[in-house]
Amino acid sequence: MGSGKTHWGRIWAQKNQLTFYDLDEQIEKTIGETIANIFEKKGEDNFREMERYVLRKFDVRNNFLMACGGGTPCFFENLQWMNEQGTTIYLQASPQEILEKIMNETEERPLLKKLNTSELLFFIEQKLKEREPFYKQAKHIIDVNTLSITSLSQIIKSANPAL
Repeated sequence: MGSGKTHWGRIWAQKNQLTFYDLDEQIEKTIGETIANIFEKKGEDNFREMERYVLRKFDVRNNFLMACGGGTPCFFENLQWMNEQGTTIYLQASPQEILEKIMNETEERPLLKKLNTSELLFFIEQKLKEREPFYKQAKHIIDVNTLSITSLSQIIKSANPAL
């Protein structure tokens, strides 16, 4: 979360003439509730099941770019499945960089709603520690400080030198 997946995903999709999907938006459309409401009313386990279900519906689509939630790769072998389906990218950011990006977005992020700044930084550090082993299984790892409008084009080119 807060690494710029949706922001850069939209830019890269447009630049590379791909359809862009945000997995959280797709879940909300499919379920008819906000992510925050799903977490609050049904709990994280139920949300993760819904997330897997909506993610797997993309197995019939081609040539698209998707931003998934920060926890998506960590459940139900989702990252392995995504690696089998296409190219995965981990946008790597430090806890401090993430904190700066999400400070004003805690209301939209169910896991962060009630945390002060130091609790939030600790939470981010702990989540990264838990999730990084999954994230590092992505096919490409890019430092968020090096991202540009051509980052995805460079990944595509390196994967398909004939292009």
